[in-house]
Amino acid sequence: MADAVVIGAGPNGLVAANVLADAGWSVEVLEEQPEPGGAVRHDRGVDPDFVHDVFSSFYPLAAASPVMAGLRLEEHGLRWSHAPHVLAHPLGDGRCAVLDRAIDTTADSLDAFAAGDGVAWRRLHEMWDGLRPDVLDALFTPFPPVRAVARLFVRLRGAGGLRMARTMVLPVRRLAEEEFRGEGGGLLLAGNALHADLAPEAAGSGGFGWLMSMLGQTYGFPVPVGGSGALVAALVQRLRTRGGVLRCGQRVDRVIVRAGRARGVATAGGATVSARRAVLADVSVPVLYGELVDAEYLPSPLLSDLRRFQWDFATFKVDWALGGPVPWQAEGAARAGTVHLADGLDELTRFAAQIAMRQVPDRPFALFGQMTTADPARSPRGTESAWAYTHVPHRIAADAAEEGLTGTWDTREQEIMADRVERQVERFAPGFRALIRSRRILAPPTLQSLDSNLFGGAINGGTTNLHQQLVFRPLPGTGRPETPVGGLFLASAGAHPGGGVHGAPGANAARAALRRHRPPGLARAQRLLARRDRLGRRPPPGG
Repeated sequence: MADAVVIGAGPNGLVAANVLADAGWSVEVLEEQPEPGGAVRHDRGVDPDFVHDVFSSFYPLAAASPVMAGLRLEEHGLRWSHAPHVLAHPLGDGRCAVLDRAIDTTADSLDAFAAGDGVAWRRLHEMWDGLRPDVLDALFTPFPPVRAVARLFVRLRGAGGLRMARTMVLPVRRLAEEEFRGEGGGLLLAGNALHADLAPEAAGSGGFGWLMSMLGQTYGFPVPVGGSGALVAALVQRLRTRGGVLRCGQRVDRVIVRAGRARGVATAGGATVSARRAVLADVSVPVLYGELVDAEYLPSPLLSDLRRFQWDFATFKVDWALGGPVPWQAEGAARAGTVHLADGLDELTRFAAQIAMRQVPDRPFALFGQMTTADPARSPRGTESAWAYTHVPHRIAADAAEEGLTGTWDTREQEIMADRVERQVERFAPGFRALIRSRRILAPPTLQSLDSNLFGGAINGGTTNLHQQLVFRPLPGTGRPETPVGGLFLASAGAHPGGGVHGAPGANAARAALRRHRPPGLARAQRLLARRDRLGRRPPPGG
């Protein structure tokens, strides 16, 4: 019998298992799919000579995460690669906003839109530099991050306090209007906000867009050399060197609860896997509380709140093997790993509004990945491994392009939508479609079939809007990894701080489980050691 059973071998589940194994626990990880990784996997399914990331690709949050840094995955074979530019947002008239790890390059691209906007970007970056350690601490530690927030409050007082807080909750459109004279700065912020499901007019989209932009400015949008699965391979290898067990093809159907505590899991194959101390679930919130745990063990307010749980947008993705570089009209886009495709902020608003009205957008905002530009190992020299994804409603009421899309996502609808995405790319890169050697379509049901956590291709474990963050994530009053069932912990992106391959939900769940089994004397000693490290001296006699 293992000390802990982890349901799901996505990055959060594997991080949780590694943290527990580091503490000396025996761990068994059960994964439904035939291979580990969740939404962090690659293959050669589009063309044998091309590597494609099936789901996620660029990992700024992994680069910034102290959780990932602490695992020292480079010792287990992980290597990172960067495109020359982090991100580009071209416009139809040939202008292009560029985010680069060199702040002078970013600033110069914004000055091309309006003189002085580079200085405005530097102001936003200076604000980030002052707040970064405590923002990241607050982001990656369990909720409520009391110490980090206290330090952040002190810094905020020196940075303008309420004015700074106001800036963070602004809609990104308003933030752009206040900070920039031209379009470029707003394009970078708003496009990054739409990496989540935050429309340009949504409260808090300014803060999220600023955070993602500054992460890119500081850490870039790196990719694992050879494919996203290299990150998972390093996590798996690390776990196995510490005695952890991973079993794939093992779907968990039920969490076994006795006397109010999780005692193990039952698999679809009829097996029972017992857990001596804890069960950690790297699964979506609706699956955990709606399928794996019997309702009799859950309080009625939680079940009521579960009916109000909101997913983030559904996702539609296309992968391409291209015979040559993408023929961008804007030169800056050619050297960027990620390219945002929408002809201005108004088009982003229009796109988000169509989704809100449950319409399939007629001009879909596309996030375009140039993987060979970011990592030359992804395809033969002179070619490009590329993808784009866009968002669609979970439930479709109409097709804004009047091509008859209804959300059945049969072969006909998939081809229509993939062609629509390609036309969007062609607007900014005439001749793009002539380069396509082969393509693969990943519609919302396909993404979900490959990773059951991705309901309709929702990639963030639930909406990023303010009403489902902090104390409201995943449900009101459930901001910590603990669940109403003793010994059961939520370790997925459904928990604080949400999506992004940073490992924080998994690490937070593992640490919560460890705290429940830590002798009181050891807990006090560890607090004293942590205090000594913070103060840079030994604790005074008597503690």
